[in-house]
Order: sequence, then structure tokens, then C-alpha cells
Amino acid sequence: MVLKKKKEIQVDAFFLHQQQLEKLQMFSKAGEQNLASLLLHCAQLSDGIQQIQCIKQIIPLVKKMDQNSACDPMVKACLDVLGETYFSLGAKNPLKKVLASSLNGLPEQFMTLAVQSFVCCLREELKTTDVYLYRKVLDNLTSCMEDFSLGRASIKNLFEEVLQFLQKSLLDIQEENRKNHGNRIVQTQLMHDLLIAIKVSMMLVQKLQENIQGSLWKHHESFVWQSMCSLLKSSTNFLMDATLLQTVQTTSGLAVILYTKAMYEPVEELPALVSDLLLGSMKQAGVPAWFVSNCGSLCTEELPDSVLLFLCHGALAMLEWKNGSMGENGEKLLLDIASVLLSLSSELKESSMATSLSRILAIWTNSALAALVSGSPDLKIKLNGNSDVIGKLLEYIYTHWEHPLDAVRHQTKLIFKNLLQIHQTTITGSNEKPDPFFARLIKRLLSLEWHVKGKYASLGCLVECVGTENILQLDRTIPVQILDVMNDQSLAPYASDLLETMFTNHKAHFTLSIQESTWIDRWHDIWVSPLLVILCEGNHDQTTYIIDYYLPKLLKCSPDSLSYMIKILQASADANLGSRSTRGALGALMACLRTARAHGHLELSTIMSNGLVSTECIKQGLVHQHNQVCIDALGLLCETHRSTEIVSMEEMELIQFFLMYNLNSQSPSVRQQIGSLLRKLFCRIQESSQVLYKLEQNKTKQELLENSTKRHPLGILQQYKDFMSSVCDRLFEVLFPGSSHPTRFSALSILGSIAEIFSAPKGQAQVFQLDQEIDSARVRTLIQCFASTFEEIKVLAFGLLMKLRDVAFNLQDSENLDLLFQAAVDLSTSTKPYDCVTASYLLNFLVHHNGLQHISLGKWVEHNPQIGENTSISTVEKNTLAVIKLLLVSVEEEIFQAKKSLLQAAASFPMYGRVHCITGALQQLPFNNLTLIAEWKEMVARLILMSYKLSAVVSPVVQSSSPEGLIPMDSNSESSGRLQMILHEIQPQDTNDYFMQAKILTEHCKVESEKLADHRSMENICTEMRGKERQTCDVTAQMVLVCCWRSMKEVSLLLGTLCKLLPSQATSEHSDGLITVEQVKNIGDYFKHHLLQSRHRGAFELAYAGFVQLTEMLSRCNSESLRKMPEQWLSCVLKEIKSCDPSSTLCATRRSAGIPFYIQALLASEPKKSKTDLLKMTMKELISLAAPLNESSSVIPQVHALNILRALFRDTRLGENIMPYVADGIQAAILGFMSPVWAVRNSSTLLFSALITRIFGVKRGKDENSKKNRMTGREFFSRFPSLYPFLLKQLEVVTNTLNRTPQMVAVSSNLINANDIIWDDADAVTPSEAEELKIHPSLFLLLLILGRLYPSPMDGTYSALSMAPFVPFIIRCGHSPVYRSREMSGRALVPFVMVNEVPQTVLCLLEGLPDFTSPCIRQNNIHGTLLQVFHLLQSYLESKQLVSSDFQQGLGDIITCIGTKLWLAKRTNPCLVTRAACLDVLVMLSTHLGKFQKQGMQLFGFWEEMNRVISDSELVSSIPYSSAVPGLIQYLQSVTKLVISVLSVTAGPDIQDSSSPVAKKVAKPSLSIVHLLHCEFHEVRLLALEAILLWLKQINSKQIAEGGGVLCLLTDLEGTLLTMASKEKNLQCFCKVLEILYNMDLRNVLPKTECFINMNANELLTWSLNIVDTSNSTEVQSIALKFASKLVIHLLQNHQQLWPGCPNGGQSLQVLEALFELQISEVVLKKWVQLIVYFCGDEQQTEMLLAAAEVLKSVTSFLLINEKLILGLSDTLTMWKCVVLLLQNEDLVVRDAAAEVIQVAQSEKKSSEGTEFALRIVNAPMALDLAFGVLCEQLQRWGEIRAGVLILLEWLLGDSNLKEDSETSATEEDDYLFDKGEVNFWAEELTHVSQLSKHLLLLISMTHLTLPDHRELNRLSRIALDQAQLVGHLLRELPPTPEFSKTTEFTRLAIQNERISVCLKILNLLKSDDTCKNENLDK
Repeated sequence: MVLKKKKEIQVDAFFLHQQQLEKLQMFSKAGEQNLASLLLHCAQLSDGIQQIQCIKQIIPLVKKMDQNSACDPMVKACLDVLGETYFSLGAKNPLKKVLASSLNGLPEQFMTLAVQSFVCCLREELKTTDVYLYRKVLDNLTSCMEDFSLGRASIKNLFEEVLQFLQKSLLDIQEENRKNHGNRIVQTQLMHDLLIAIKVSMMLVQKLQENIQGSLWKHHESFVWQSMCSLLKSSTNFLMDATLLQTVQTTSGLAVILYTKAMYEPVEELPALVSDLLLGSMKQAGVPAWFVSNCGSLCTEELPDSVLLFLCHGALAMLEWKNGSMGENGEKLLLDIASVLLSLSSELKESSMATSLSRILAIWTNSALAALVSGSPDLKIKLNGNSDVIGKLLEYIYTHWEHPLDAVRHQTKLIFKNLLQIHQTTITGSNEKPDPFFARLIKRLLSLEWHVKGKYASLGCLVECVGTENILQLDRTIPVQILDVMNDQSLAPYASDLLETMFTNHKAHFTLSIQESTWIDRWHDIWVSPLLVILCEGNHDQTTYIIDYYLPKLLKCSPDSLSYMIKILQASADANLGSRSTRGALGALMACLRTARAHGHLELSTIMSNGLVSTECIKQGLVHQHNQVCIDALGLLCETHRSTEIVSMEEMELIQFFLMYNLNSQSPSVRQQIGSLLRKLFCRIQESSQVLYKLEQNKTKQELLENSTKRHPLGILQQYKDFMSSVCDRLFEVLFPGSSHPTRFSALSILGSIAEIFSAPKGQAQVFQLDQEIDSARVRTLIQCFASTFEEIKVLAFGLLMKLRDVAFNLQDSENLDLLFQAAVDLSTSTKPYDCVTASYLLNFLVHHNGLQHISLGKWVEHNPQIGENTSISTVEKNTLAVIKLLLVSVEEEIFQAKKSLLQAAASFPMYGRVHCITGALQQLPFNNLTLIAEWKEMVARLILMSYKLSAVVSPVVQSSSPEGLIPMDSNSESSGRLQMILHEIQPQDTNDYFMQAKILTEHCKVESEKLADHRSMENICTEMRGKERQTCDVTAQMVLVCCWRSMKEVSLLLGTLCKLLPSQATSEHSDGLITVEQVKNIGDYFKHHLLQSRHRGAFELAYAGFVQLTEMLSRCNSESLRKMPEQWLSCVLKEIKSCDPSSTLCATRRSAGIPFYIQALLASEPKKSKTDLLKMTMKELISLAAPLNESSSVIPQVHALNILRALFRDTRLGENIMPYVADGIQAAILGFMSPVWAVRNSSTLLFSALITRIFGVKRGKDENSKKNRMTGREFFSRFPSLYPFLLKQLEVVTNTLNRTPQMVAVSSNLINANDIIWDDADAVTPSEAEELKIHPSLFLLLLILGRLYPSPMDGTYSALSMAPFVPFIIRCGHSPVYRSREMSGRALVPFVMVNEVPQTVLCLLEGLPDFTSPCIRQNNIHGTLLQVFHLLQSYLESKQLVSSDFQQGLGDIITCIGTKLWLAKRTNPCLVTRAACLDVLVMLSTHLGKFQKQGMQLFGFWEEMNRVISDSELVSSIPYSSAVPGLIQYLQSVTKLVISVLSVTAGPDIQDSSSPVAKKVAKPSLSIVHLLHCEFHEVRLLALEAILLWLKQINSKQIAEGGGVLCLLTDLEGTLLTMASKEKNLQCFCKVLEILYNMDLRNVLPKTECFINMNANELLTWSLNIVDTSNSTEVQSIALKFASKLVIHLLQNHQQLWPGCPNGGQSLQVLEALFELQISEVVLKKWVQLIVYFCGDEQQTEMLLAAAEVLKSVTSFLLINEKLILGLSDTLTMWKCVVLLLQNEDLVVRDAAAEVIQVAQSEKKSSEGTEFALRIVNAPMALDLAFGVLCEQLQRWGEIRAGVLILLEWLLGDSNLKEDSETSATEEDDYLFDKGEVNFWAEELTHVSQLSKHLLLLISMTHLTLPDHRELNRLSRIALDQAQLVGHLLRELPPTPEFSKTTEFTRLAIQNERISVCLKILNLLKSDDTCKNENLDK
């Protein structure tokens, strides 16, 4: 269901002038309808639509007239009026078309008269001489030529005059355009007029044959010929004029060909002429003189690329390609055009040109298709799929199918589609099946990876040609592969389109070829079954995109498949409810049903009545832990195909249930979806209610309805009203004190929707109105929302109050309004930045009150009776003016004081709040409808002056070189000296010595603020109070800075807002605007000054926001001087940057501070459709500065240029216009990286980073090597061709320096870190050689770029930009002495080697490695080569190559070759780093070969070699090095990985069960896992432990078959692990040991504790609890607590099992010993419970909270919901309290983990009670409700209701110390400016209170509980009453409107007040003697 706004058609009525009216009145007859009276009546109508009806009556009336009436003067007069009316109407007015179509039906006898009238009118039109009125004449000519016989006849009669007019108009418009150079607005208008003129001329010429008989006009003396020559000449000039708009040039290209075609003879030679033009081979001898004289520039000059392009377009569009009418010349021209276009594709890179080229190529393919139909056999050969032309076109497609421009990608797809059709046309009649061209294409496309977007569209086109079945025969897994891609949103639309094409085609194939209905099962297996699996188990993104993009298309294609999907999902919905990360079958079912209902495949009533899904099932969906399942369940209720479908009672009840638990969602997207879905539901209620009202009015229909349905319209309307009322009650209810931001956001946005949807136009019956639900308490609640610290809450509350303002003001008394106004004024000067935002919203709300002047403003501002009593002035305008005046007076006084002391201002009255309120008030004023112009002009002038004054006071701070710390806090001399320097630099305006020495403002502050109060015109209590309160106030540097930069921000925004007041037509000083041109110029200079001089980022970023408003206004302005300002400013600043003047104030540090912002604002304001001259000029300047040709030039301009370029490349507004400069930018960055100056290198790096993002897109994932942000080498170099030679040359230079570098023992450079030192056995290096060592700095950047390219199987033979030349250079980069560079060269090589070439390349690299006997062994070279081998092999083994014989052969050769180089992995190689690299290659081979072992590759020889390598390693013998030896740790880790890999493979059944002697030898490992655990190096132990843990988890999750290989590796490890646990010193290893023990079966572990670590089970428990207590690592604490908890449960369970098993008094000694051993002491249990409580604290880290949740889940069954109280009531309830705490944690992951406790409880309840459906997988709010319910049930089961209720009452009351809390909060609020401290933004205390009280009341009513022992009750009552008294006292002490002035304190007290009242209510209930009498407990 899509909500569409109804579009109203606007028709402007026409009016006749006096003369015409008199003429008609003369002929009209009273009481008789004739033509004149009809026209007169029509002219008197004021509604255009009524006039249309009237005009339609003209022709029927005329047809009734007799033959002779043609002579009637009345008819002539009427036709004259109709003609004049026709030509006066606007081109877009529907009346014009209606009139034309009516007159087309004019009877024959009237035609001559009508033509005379129209000719007369047209002749008048053609006399127009004003260039700016030409457009109207041109529009009229167009209208005449379009399906209007009278119009065409008129033009035919005046043909020469029309031609003459068009000729003149083209020349006049061109001349006018030249005169207005620089005036963009006028020029744009003229360009469009010129375009229309050319189009009209073309239309005229195209209809030439019907206008002029024969070819007499071709006589060179004739007027028509002369005019045609003139038109041809003008068109040629326009075509060659690059200053014109591109559309004008394109159309001129069409015109040139069209005119030439009309004039040229013989026509057969025209294609040859056009060919010569395009190929530049024009010989003037054979060309007609008229052509040379008019198109000389086309014949003589070498044509620009753009002109060639437009001529190609002209030839394709204007020549006749069908029917072979142009013969061989035409075929040659077609091929010539293709070659010209393809050659242009490598030249035209500018976005608009690239788009045009792709469009014209698509037109070429259409023309080729047309030509082929009747073309020669030769043409068919030349356009065959294997031909040269098609090959080059395919190249173009592969290069552009991922182009960043949508238009280019779309055209590329069309070109590909047409190419396939062209090939099909050329092979019709051939018998070869399958066609080799298609087969080759399919194979290539399928070998591409799925992240290539072009693959999808191309495959889709191929499917249409060859059919889905043929493609599936190659690979049946394609549908699953495409579905797997759909977890990426950027690919999902492409994937779903391809799938749709495939399954639709497949279905069509089945229905045609198979008659039986069995095919549907096969179709379902291929297309539906994989979908259902993913919907149930797929990740969040994937399932969401599949449901959004794929599911609707599937259901549309096959609606019958829905029942198949529902049947499968229903069967498993109850068992597979999903989890927090997967939807499960229930979620999948909800998604399918929602989609089906929304697209009209299913009705909800059908779903419910047929039992497809139960209400309980939908309820489970509505409170599911997985957000998207909730949304789908809600969507199922809200979305329908028909917007008037009646909402059922079940739907309403379910929506109410949903609103109870889902408003507090932390995810913004979920909140937005909830709002959107409920909006659809409300629209349905609104629209269906209108239908019901109509039914009710129409009694007959109502009777019919009564017969057909049981629901009565009035009854349904009442239900609607009640439902909407209850929804509003719920939404207002959740706006309680302390409700969270998500809850408030949801409630307010839903209320906003309700107010908007149910706002009825007057006179229309309305089912519900929100204002009837509003009372004063609710208005107060909404106003209190302004106090929220989140601005979006203020925005929503303000919007809602504006919709309800009449009711809201009526419900507020004047005293309350006065207090609100007072609060707003106070808040506007608060030191808390968010307070002034609150003040602004309050004032903006109050200015709408018409009594504000009398109630509040009168006390503050002098009343002006003239304004006050003038009723024509709107309330808002009067009030706003008064409020701004008041704020302005205040801020002017504060600026005066701030000049004396800025510190004083920062501490007591920061001025930015007042300015913020002024800007806010201005923004909601209707500026185009103001009355008090003079007052506003004066006000604006004062505001501008105030802005400058305020800026002068605060700007010294933000413009200093150290704005962040300007108060001397330190006493040491160095910092005070630095401060003196800054102070000298900024020269602050303070007249006292605050800046000169460190001070704390104490009593002085009080005196100053009291003085200030006296100065002001308004003395009020608040100021005095402030004086008393702030006895002492420390002024921090942060306070001063915030005061200053926020003041700068507000001034900028205010000035930006004021600039918008300038009317666009302003030309002089004395215009009607509120602001003058001069003022705007001054504001511009102000911005320029601050942007170029501010040092503080906050200040210049926000000055930029205001400046952008100004520049956008200037670009649209009509005033010449203003419009040229951006250009002048730009050239000035570029001049200053270039000059590098020492006196320049431009900031060269801080990334050039505000300069890039300044330039960005100027460039971004250029109109999008202009020629972007400013951008071109700027980029040219900046590129030349960024990459200077001579070394000597100054560094500072280069730094500025690099910084500005970075900002421009990052600016998305410049879009594709910036792309032509990317290549130059990359060159500048790489060359700048070689600079000796650090500043240049730094700026170059930042620019390089911005460019990489600009080229390859924003990196979405964390994977550095992901293919998403990459492109093929062909695409990269074709888009940036100049980078091909540049990068190749740079790479050559780099590798040449590497080859000259001598080998070193240790290497260091600016890129090296400690791990980069490489040992080498080369001879020692002499100092002189060491000096020669040069590491080329740009190597790193080059490898970064090259590493992002990849080869494509589509790379053909035509590519001049081959990737091959890079390969040898990249291989040589592997010899770099820098470790990181060698690593990167390994990665960068992978993309350049095609997958099928990997084995060959790897063999070459391996053969290049030296043998042990080689004389010169260079370890750097060996290391680089091994890294390259590693990365190539990794990509090869992970590629989706089928295990083909080639693959196995290649792998075999590699293994053989590596076998000859194994000395590198053994002790014979002295370098540990290269040994490690070689081992890494072996580890990877070992891991992958382990998988292939199962597929029958016998590799016993390889494993034997691996065992030898391991035996030779230092792990077997002792390790003779210390850990300080470079590479040792790396080596040990690699060899350990090899051991683990070999162990896991050789332990497998393939080797263990083999009878081969070699296998038996291999099966005995050289090292055991225990050996690794005893190694002295913790890195080795850690790897071994990680392997054990992985194997354990695989066995526990049944991933490995029972008795599988690794099981034997884990036997008898318990003892070793226990010993390690007691002795391990390394934290990571210790943590892993504990985790392994936790995952092991305690029945295997506990028997060994005595033997190995001398502890019994109880001691082991104590030991583990002590670790939790003493460890500093949260990881260790978490795992230790989990292990301890597992022990506790194990011991308690065993104790329980032994105890009841013994007959009373007859326990055997053994059993008693066992019982004693299993008995956990009370102290230990208490400690365990206390640790769990400690772990659940709100301040704990997530890891600890999750551990606590896991522990609580594991103990639920045994301790929390057991029939017996095993721990005792107090401890059990303590653990339940932990569950409640975790369910209210701010972190969603923690809440979801805690909700699993409820899942366990509910599942057990379901299985024990056998209930049909229980809510299990629920969100936290629902889980909290259920938790209290389960707890109350458990109290009943345990028989502990009395004791339990008292404990729960204490929970209800809370345990806060109010007095202390309020004191600490007051001090905290003053101490921190921004820090909100430890706050939980999700938990809502009152939600928790209401849920607990609900269940308590239920428990009391069910059990009729009375407590005769009143001591405990009285104690609780006393506490509650004392607290109530204290809360009341504290609330009374708060100032007026505490919700604004003391928000935190007020909220806390309000919450406590509510808690106490609920608690007292329950206590009173318990005290009463007879509980049963209290029947109405819910009140």
C-alpha cells in the first residue's frame, strides 16, 4: 500500500479585452444560444475547467448552422476572437490543446474563414521584435505544427514570413546572449529560447515538402533557398560554439545534417559527404559551393571531439537507415560512425559528454539493427559477433558497465542487449547450435565474480537470448550464488532483477515444453526452496534485501507458490521461532504473509480464518527479539493492497498489544518503520471511515451491506473512535517523567501522524480528532518535552503543538504562560549549550499566542499602541518583533559587559543563547508576507551591527593559534610565556587583567553579576538568584572556548539567515528588501575574513554554514555586482595563496583551516547545469600549485593547494564534475609524497586518501582486501588514461632504485617499524654504501593503488591498456628492504595474474628462489618472493575453481617444486623471517590439501615431508635463541601452525585407516599437542590452546562425526590443562585454559583434580571464585565466573541426586563422604551470588554483563524456576533481581542475552503444562513483564508469597537516598558542560514499576493475601510515608518551571513520587482486613 498525494490539475482561465467583448455582445442574442453568446458566456467564467467544458460545445453548435452562415459576419467575428484567444494562451495551458482539438473538427465551409482569421493573428505575432517575447511566438509556432490543421494551414500561407522570423530570431538571440555574458540567469533563459528556435526551424524543414510544392525552391536565387542557407550557417556556428549549452550544440548537430539532407543533391552521395566530414578527409573539389560557404568551418578545420560526437548523433537520427535506401555508402557510413564513436570513447571523459556518447552508441546499435534487415551479406559479416566492430563495442561495454553514472550504466545495458540482437540477426538461418559466440560470452560472464555489477544486467540479456535452462545446465547453483550476494544492498537490486529474468524465463520454458503439472515442483526446488532456507537462517541484511527486492517479484510471477511456502514454513514455525540474529521459520512466515498481503495476493481474514497463522503466532512475531520479525508482523497488520479495507477488531487488539512493548526501540530505522506502518494503518482507518459514512448516508446501500456483513457501519466507526482514543492514551501515557529518548521519539512521531491524518477539511465528517483528546495535563506534558536534551524530541513536540495550538493555548492560563516566558528568557542566557535550544523552541511556541503582548512582553518591552491595536498585523509578526527586540536589547548589554571581561561573560551570561533564539524566531517568520516593513528594516540593521560587535569580542580567541586553551591554568614559566605570545597575537578586548594572570572568580563573580543586573533595563528575580547561587564559579578554558566558538557559530547562522531576506530582483539600494545590497556585501566580507583567519574547527565549519547560505543566494541574484562577487573572491584568495606573501594571515597549519571551506562554498554555489567555469579555473590553478614544475617554488602554496584539493575531492556536491581532475590529483599526491618537507608529505597523504575514496568508493567493510572497493585495470585506466604511463614510469623508477640498493643487515626508514628489521647473511655493509641506500617514498602509494585493481576474464585483445607490463615491476618491488612494502607487493601482484595463470607464475617465482648451494643469497629477495607465492596461492586455492584435472595437475607441480626448496623451512636457512614465510606457504598448502585428501588426492609423500620439516625444527629440540632475536616469534608461530595443521589431517580416518606403509609412518606425528602446551614460549602455547578449543567446540556442536580424528588428539588432556591452569602466568593462555575447561565435561575433569593439582571439587570452586575476585582482566573474570557457575550447578545437582537416594538414617559411609565432598559451604555460595550481582552492575563492561547473563541462563532451570527453593528465598530473589537489572541494561546485546532466561523459563512452562503456544523469543520489554509474571508464579509454587511480596515491595520503593542524590546532581550539573555522566538512556524506571505493581496486584487478588503480622508492613509504610514527605518538600523547594531550570532533579523526584504512591497503594491494600472486597484493583 503506497500513500499517494492526489494531484490537482491547474487550468488558468482566459480573459477577453473590452474590444473583443463588445464585438461579441453586438452579435449575441438574449434568450437564444448562438456562437457569440456561447463565447461571451465562456469568457465570463473564472474557472479554467468550466471554460474547457464550454469550448467543447463550440463545434456541435457550429455543425448545427446551415451552409450559408459562412457568410455571416458573426461567424467571422467569433473566429477572429478564437484566433486571438488561441495565440494568447500559454503553451502549457490545457485550454490551448482543447481549443485546437475542437477546431480540428470545424466543418469544411468555415475552413477558409478560419484560416484567414488565424493567418491574420499569426502575422501579428510574427511582427514581434522584443527578443524576450520571441519564446511566446516560438511556442505558438510549435503548437500550430502539432496536430492542428488550422495552424498548419496558417503556417503554409505565411511560410516565407515564418522562415524569415526564425532566421532573425536565431541571430537576435545569439547577439543578446553575447551582450549578457556573465549574467547566468538571463543567459540560461536565452539558451532555452535558442534551443526552442532551432527545434521549431527543424520542425518547419521536416514538414517542408508539404509546405512547398516541388523543388523550385532549390533555385539558388529563391528566398527559401537563401533562408535555408542562413539557417544552415547559424546551426553550424552554434555547433562549433563551445560556450553554448550542450543541448543547444547537440540539437544544432541534428539541424546541420537535416538541412544538408534537404538541400543536397544527388541524395545518394550524402552518406559519402557525411563520412568525409567525420573522418576529416573532405576534398573541397567535389563539394557544392553553398555547403563550403555555409559550413566552411566543418570542412577546413580539424573538428573538436564534441562536434564530431554531435555530428554522429545527427547522422544517426536524421538519415534513413531502414530499407537500405542509402546503399553501400550508407553501410560504409554506419561502420565509420561506429569507429569514430569508439575512438571518441577514450577521449571524452567529462560526465555529460560520456553520457551523451553512451546514448549515441545505443542509437547506433538501433540503427545497425534497422540497417541489417535489408543490408548486404557483407554488412552481416562486418556486424557478426566475432567481427572487429562488435569486439570493440564489447570492450566499451566491459569498461563502462560499472561507470559511476547511472545513465551510462543504463545505456551500456541497452547497447549489450542490442548487440546480442545484432548477432542473432546475422546468424538467422545458420544451423550451428549452440552458437559459439553466445557460448563464449556465457562462459566469460559466469567466470566473473558476483561483485561485478555489470555481470547481472548482461546475464539477464543473455538469458532472454538463450534461455535460463541452458545457463543452469552449466551450473545448477547459480540461483543460490545470486541469493548469497543479496546481503550487500548495493548489489541486491541487480541480483533480484537477474533472478526475476531467470525465473520468469524458466517458468515460460517449462509451461511451453512440459505439459504435465509436475514441472512446478522442479521450479520450486530451484527458485523457492533456497529462498526459504535463507529466510529462516540468513543474516539480517540478506533476509531484509531478499524480502524487499526478490520476494515480491517471485510472488508476482507465481502467486500459487505462496501456498507452497506457507505449508513448509508453518510445519516448522513453532519449533523454529528464530533468535536475536535469525528470523527462523516464524519470521520467514511473517515476511511471506506480509509481502503477500501488501501485494494483494492474500486477505488477512483469509489468513486468520483458514488457520494459516494464529493470533498467538502473530503476537509472538510482534514482540520477537529480532527487530525485523516485529516489523514484518506489524506490516502484516498495517499494509494492505486496498487503502479502504476495513480494519478488523483482531487487528486493532494486536496493534494495542504491539504498542505496549515496542515503542522503546533503540534502532532509528526500526522507529522509522514503525511510524511509517502505523501511518498506513491510520490512513486506512481514515479512508475506510469515509466510505462507511457514505454507506450510512445511503440507506439502500446500507441495507445491502447489512445483509452481506454482520458489522454495522456505525458500530465499526465507534470501534475506530475507541481504538484511536486508546492509542492516543497509550502514547501520552509513555511520555512520563524519565521515559527514554526512543520512547518519546516514537510516541511523538506517531501522535504527529495522527494529528496530520485526522485533520478534516470543514464540513467533512471525521471519525476521530486528536484535539478532543487533549487536556491541560497533556499540553503540559508536550511542553515539558522541550526540556529534552535531544533536539529531535523538541522538533516533534513543537510540530505537534503547532498542529494543536488553538486547543493548547485555550488550556493554558496566563500565569502559566508568563512562567514559561520567564523560563525561556532565563534559559536563553544559560551556560549549558542545549538550554538555549530549549529557550528558542519555547519562544517560537509562545509567539503564536495572541495575548503574549499583554501577559508577558509588556513587562519587558515598551509597548507600541499603534502596532498592538492594528488587527491587520499578524500575531506572530507582532510578537516576534517584540521578542527579538527584547533579546537584542539584552544581548547588546551583555556584549558591552563582555568587552570588559570575557571570562565573566563565559561564566555568567554567554551571549550565544540570545543570538540562537533570535535566529530561531526569524526562521519561522513568513518574510514574503510582512506588514511592519520599516520596523523590520531597522531591526535587521541593528542585528547586523550587533553581530559584528559580538564577533569582534569573541573572534580573537577562535583566531588565535591555540584556541583550545586560553586560560593560564599552569604556573610554570614556559606555559605562561607561551600564553603571553598568544595574547600578544590576539590582543583581546578585555579592559581588565583577567587574561594576564590566573584567577578563580569567587566573590568577585557575585559582585560583577549584581552590577550587570543593575545595568539592565529589566531587573528580575532570576538575575538576583543567579548572583546568589554562583558564589564561586571556576572558569575553565573549555567554558571560554565554548562561549566564543558558539557565539561565532550563532553569528554566522544569523547572518546567513539575514542574507536570505534579500529579494532576488534587488538591483538598487532602495529596493523593498529588508536588507540592502551594501549590507550583503559587508556580510560577505565578514565571512571571508573569518573563514580565512579562524583557527578553531568549530568556528570555521559553522561560519561555512552561514557562508553557503550567502553564496547560494548570490548565484540566484539579479544584481550584476552581487552575482560577480563569488568570482572576485575566488580569484583574490587564489592570488593570495599563490603570492606566498610573508605578511599573509592565511593559516598554513590545521589542514589550511577555513580556506578549503571558503573555496568549497564558492564553487558549490555554481549552478549545476552551467559550464562550471569557476571550478575549471580553480582546479587548473590548484593542480599547477600542487605539483609545481620547479623545485625552488615555495612550499606553503603547495600545502594550501593540496589541502584545498582534498576538500574539493571529498565534496559530494561537485559530483561528476570533479572526476576529470582525479588523474592530475593522484599525480600531485604521489609526487608530493616525495617532497623533503613534512608538511607537503602530510597533505599529499591526506589528498591521496581522499582520492582513493573518490575513485573506489567509501569502504563499507573492515576487510582490507575486499573486492567491493576495487575495479578492473581496464576500467581504471580507461577512466584515467593519463595514469597508465605515469604509474608505469613511477614503478619503473622505484624498481630501479631497489635494484641499486645494497643488501643490509638492518634496514630503517620512515616507513619501517621494529618488526621490519631483516637479518641478512650478505657481507657487512660499509658506511659509504649505507649512505647510498635510498628507499623510494612513493612505492607504498603505488602499491596501494595497484592492489585495488583486479583482472577481468572479459579483458580482450583490443585493450591498449594491458595490465601485463606492470607484473615484472611488481615482482621486483618484492625485493624492497622495507618489510611492509614487500608485504604489499605480495598483495598487489594477485590482481594482475589471471586465475588460470597462477600455477605458471608461482612455479616461475619458486624457480627463482636460490638453492642452498647458491653463492649469493639475498634474504630480502627470498622473503618478498615467498610472500608473493603465499598470496597468489591463497587466491588460487580460495577461488571457486572446480576440482578439475588442470587444477590438480597445477597443484601437483607446485608441491613438487616446493619440495626442492624446503631447505628454506629448515635449520639450513639461518634467517628466521624467511623460514617463517616458507612455513606459512606450507601451512596453507597443508590446510587446503587436508580438504582435498577427502576427494581422493593421495598426498602421503607431502605429509611425510612435513613431518621431516617439523622434526628438523627447534620445537622438537631446545630453542637456542632468546625472544629478542628478530623473527623468532614469527617462526615459532608458523611452525606451530604447521604442527597443528598436520596433526588434524593425519588424525583423520583417511590416513589412520590406510594400510599403506607410508601412511602408517605419517600417522605417527613427530610432535604431540601436549608437547606444544609445555613449550616455554607463550605464543606457541596460545596457538595450541586455540586449536584445542576449536576442536572441542566442533565435537560439542557435532560438526565432527562421532569417533572422528581429532577426538583422539584430546584424550587425557584434562590433567595437563589443570596443571597449566594452576601455573600459567600469561594472561591470554590462562584465559584460554579456563575456557577449554569450561567447555569440557566436568565428569572427566573433576576426578583428575586431586591427582594433578591437589584440590577437591570444592577447593577448585573456591579457587575459581578467588580468580574472579582478584583478576584485573575482564576476560579472565568472565570465563572464571562461568566456569565457577558450571561447577556450582554440577555440585548442587549431584548433591540433590545423592541425598534423596538414601533411606533415612541408612546412609553408607561412602555416600556420606561423597555428600560431604559435594556440599558447598554457605559462605562460598553467598560469595558466588554476590559476584553475579557485582557483574550485573550498570557500570560493568559488556563482556562481564554478557557473562552474567549466560550464567543466569545456565542456572534458570535448576535454581530460578525449580519447584524447590534450593538457594533460599533471599538469594534466589537476588538472582531474579539480576535478571531484571540486565533486562534494563542500555546495551541491546545484554538485554537480548538476559531475555534468554525467560526463553528457558517459558519453554519449560510450555513443555510441563503442555500449553499450545507460549511467548518465548521475546524482546526485553516483554521479557521484563514475563519475568515478573514468572517470579510471582514461583512465589506461589514455593509457598513464599508473604515473604516474597515484602521483598518485591522494597524493590518497588527503590533504595535511593534522595537528599544526597539531589545534592550530588546539582554539583555535577555545574561541573560538566557537556558530559552527561553514567546515564542509562534506555531503562525506564516507571515502566519497571508499573509492570511489577501490575503483577503484585494480580498475585494479591488471586491469593486473597492478607498479612496479620503488621510489623513489617508498618516498617515499610513508615519508610514510604517519610520518603513521600521528603519528596514533597524537595519538590516545593524547586524554582518555578523546574522542568526547564532543574530538569534532572525534577525528573528524579517525579519518578520517586510515582514509585512511593504505587507502593503506598499496595500497602494500604494489604493492610485492609478483607482484600476480597477490593473488586476494582486496576484503578
